[in-house]
Amino acid sequence: MPKLIVDGIEVEVPAGATVLQACEVAGKEVPRFCYHERLSIAGNCRMCLVEMEKAPKPIASCAFPAADGMVIKTDTPVVEKARNGVMEFLLANHPLDCPICDQGGECDLQDQAMAYGLGDSRYHENKRAVTDKHMGPLIKTIMTRCIHCTRCIRFASEVAGVDDLGAVYRGENMQITTYLEKALASELSANVIDLCPVGALTSRPYAFVARPWELKKTETVDVMDAVGSAIRVDSRGSEVLRVLPRLNEDVNEEWISDKTRYACDGLKRQRLDTPYVRVNGKLQPASWDEALLAVADRIRATPAAKLAAIAGDTVDAESMYALKGIMTALGAASLDCRQDGTKLNAGPRAGYIFNTGIAGIEQADAILLVGTNPRTEAPILNARIRKRWLAGGLKVASIGAPADLTYKAEFLGDSPAILSEFVSGKHAFAKVLKAAERPMIVIGQGALTRADGAAILAAAREIAEKLNMVREDWNGFNVLHTAAARVAGLDLGFVPGEGGKDVAGILEGAEKGEIETVYLLAADEIDTDRLKNAFVIYQGHHGDRGAHVADVILPGAAYTEKEGLYANTEGRVQLGKMAAFPPGEAREDWKILRALSERLGKTLPYNSLIELRQKLVADYPVFARVEHAEAGEWGAFGAAGIIEDTAIAYPIRNFYMTDPVSRASATMAKCTEAFVLKNAGDEQGMTGTHG
Repeated sequence: MPKLIVDGIEVEVPAGATVLQACEVAGKEVPRFCYHERLSIAGNCRMCLVEMEKAPKPIASCAFPAADGMVIKTDTPVVEKARNGVMEFLLANHPLDCPICDQGGECDLQDQAMAYGLGDSRYHENKRAVTDKHMGPLIKTIMTRCIHCTRCIRFASEVAGVDDLGAVYRGENMQITTYLEKALASELSANVIDLCPVGALTSRPYAFVARPWELKKTETVDVMDAVGSAIRVDSRGSEVLRVLPRLNEDVNEEWISDKTRYACDGLKRQRLDTPYVRVNGKLQPASWDEALLAVADRIRATPAAKLAAIAGDTVDAESMYALKGIMTALGAASLDCRQDGTKLNAGPRAGYIFNTGIAGIEQADAILLVGTNPRTEAPILNARIRKRWLAGGLKVASIGAPADLTYKAEFLGDSPAILSEFVSGKHAFAKVLKAAERPMIVIGQGALTRADGAAILAAAREIAEKLNMVREDWNGFNVLHTAAARVAGLDLGFVPGEGGKDVAGILEGAEKGEIETVYLLAADEIDTDRLKNAFVIYQGHHGDRGAHVADVILPGAAYTEKEGLYANTEGRVQLGKMAAFPPGEAREDWKILRALSERLGKTLPYNSLIELRQKLVADYPVFARVEHAEAGEWGAFGAAGIIEDTAIAYPIRNFYMTDPVSRASATMAKCTEAFVLKNAGDEQGMTGTHG
């Protein structure tokens, strides 16, 4: 490990570290624009110049390897003059847009011009102008401001895996463009907005909405998928204006998906803000007392065997715990949190979580994907696989329909019947997994929601055991969920009890009259038309599918409007926080259930969220440690059976609309039009041409 002296301080850095990183270890601030620790080194802004002893001129610290015996100075007159000169060059063509630039207040160029600028310029010629580029419905471009740091190009190519961005022309004529004026087609595209150190790339939906100092900032977690990305919700009053990523090395690093970032405008559309009761076939506004009394009267009149409850995909653990408490007190056994019908059960925890951990992907050297397209189901997790693939030495194979995963993967076929060859060890890729030091298998909901899902799960477990994936120092068996609430629901045992029905059984029972009353806790991803013969109580925050068939509507809170615990796909317990209050008469979900239990004469034994969590942790200790992924014990799960030789269908067809919030989002509708419908139209056109 090289040792060097930075401003009189001796530091030791790992081999391969740069001078800039050595300066950071010494606690010295070095300005930069093009350098980013998660991207390749470009060395083209020259803002990070420092003085090195015996060097004829200042060096670019971001691109210069640290070597033993170096003497670096970061605060000499030579360095100051060099930085002043670089800043003067950068500002020579930069427009004076600060008063109307959306980056104002969060702009690296603005900050560094204050710290390292001269205060005036010797350049009085006309500034150059560059035409704005079209990058889709999410990214607004003002390319005259661009300083050619190329962060956006490197992110698109290296992290997102989409080579849509690049530079054309040379010198002062250089421009960043998408070449063919097309939208930047990536589920991670808007991260370039955070990376841009100037106002060249800004948020189109957020343009001219607010300044950063007007906003209340709340650190919470995302529920748009099961990754549980760390996010910051910025709100003004009762309105959520934007969502930004937070740093979490174990989960999302510092990236978030476009849906996580932009679906938030759906929080103010199609909201349920007052209770409703159906009278003479029509929903009528009601008071909370009237609505809760109607629900209590109906539930009391329903035999326990004919009462059912379904929990949705974005529900917090406290609400599911409260609803389960009510159902258990009433003697009802038909409850389920698996809206999609996945064949996972609340058995050994290792059988339904991503045991390797998201960060653990970086240690894998062979991955088998079964029935999953992680690019649409979990873009952040997919970016982690791509990161590991770029490092070299990773082999990936997939069972399912061919898809562009942004990294090289061998598609073995679209039928899970091929798993029998892995069980026997005869398949060529089975030998790759057997020889690998840290092999992984990732089972997606496309495989587990099939009729033979339990048999596929059992086969995957057998593969993991036979191919050395499950050891004391490594567990390569992984389930990739698509629902933020699923792992917590399974942890809580929110599944049918003895004699109870699952989601499919509840829907069938409702059609036949065997289920008379169904309680939907923000459950919208089911065939609600099959519930028309039952009395439906819908507790949720949007007027979506569940509300359309409801006989009583109890307005709840969205994920940004309540405190709540979640468990992501790796079983990591995470804390969601309230960023804004629910609209109108809407209330937090656990409070609604607590009030309902009182009217049912089955009062839940807690009066506050703290008391609820104390009971929750006492009953289910897995929720005791926030930001901790509890390892699951290995055991028997799945069920032996015949795996059908039919094609796997991936669970997500439209990445941009997967839940009530994103379906209500105008921005997600524009993305659907730009990316999903356009691509479908193109494919149909090609089919028509060749057909």
